[in-house]
Amino acid sequence: LLRHRILAVELTSVNTNPVVQEFQRADLSCIISSTKTLNPRIEWKKIVGKDTTYVYYDNKMQGDWGTRAQLQGRTSLVIHNVTRADKGIYRCEVVAPEDVNIGAEININLTIHVKPVAPKCRVPPSVPVGKSATLHCQEKEGFPEPTYSWYRNADSLPGDSRSNPKFQNSSFTVNPKTGTLIFTEVHKGDTGRYYCIATNNVGSAKCEEQHMEVYDLNIAGIVGGVLVVLTVLSLITVGICCAYRKGFFVNNKQNGNSYKTPTKPDGVNYIHTDEEGDFRHKSSFVI
Repeated sequence: LLRHRILAVELTSVNTNPVVQEFQRADLSCIISSTKTLNPRIEWKKIVGKDTTYVYYDNKMQGDWGTRAQLQGRTSLVIHNVTRADKGIYRCEVVAPEDVNIGAEININLTIHVKPVAPKCRVPPSVPVGKSATLHCQEKEGFPEPTYSWYRNADSLPGDSRSNPKFQNSSFTVNPKTGTLIFTEVHKGDTGRYYCIATNNVGSAKCEEQHMEVYDLNIAGIVGGVLVVLTVLSLITVGICCAYRKGFFVNNKQNGNSYKTPTKPDGVNYIHTDEEGDFRHKSSFVI
């Protein structure tokens, strides 16, 4: 068994799951633990889904890897100034023609942690007393996904206002995963400047402060406005009724044309006959 192991190329690694911060150096360990071949062939490949690209092949770095990656020792790979695009699986392959088992490989899963950028915050500028309000905070660049905390006038807000006597006059909850700050019913004391901080194990970032004003509803003004509108409508209605009574909207029509009964002279009486539109007059004389 020992003889067989010596004749077969074998690979090991110090760390098969390295985690590196963005813009730092990544060390991908690949160590030949046993081989009979003096100069084995070394290859490094990056695997993303079904796509495979060469990193190191034919004794040289490929593509843009040549400016920021190199072999360390005989087989390990060093990547300088890594970015989030470098995350993925890297495969170290060794071909040793003089060994019984001529090939061996090992996968290294590289994870890149990214510091959050300034999150986007949405704060309503004004809310009436007694109404609900929701403040939003979101950040999409950081990895691992950040958690969120809210501040008012530089004071950190607890997850639930009921858990801290300082905020007993408020009614809000903070969701650290979604970044929402929800007021079930705002009070005057909730007026202030709000901002949010997104944090992961790499760092944190803050959004710009935004002011939220909580104002009282002017009930007297609203009632007064309604009364004014009702008074105006009442006056308009009375005016229309008076106009009808005075005949401004009366329009008698005869044969499709406007017709106005002629003024009856003194001493003349009009008698309507059976035929429509036929009038005759009867004269009477006073002696």
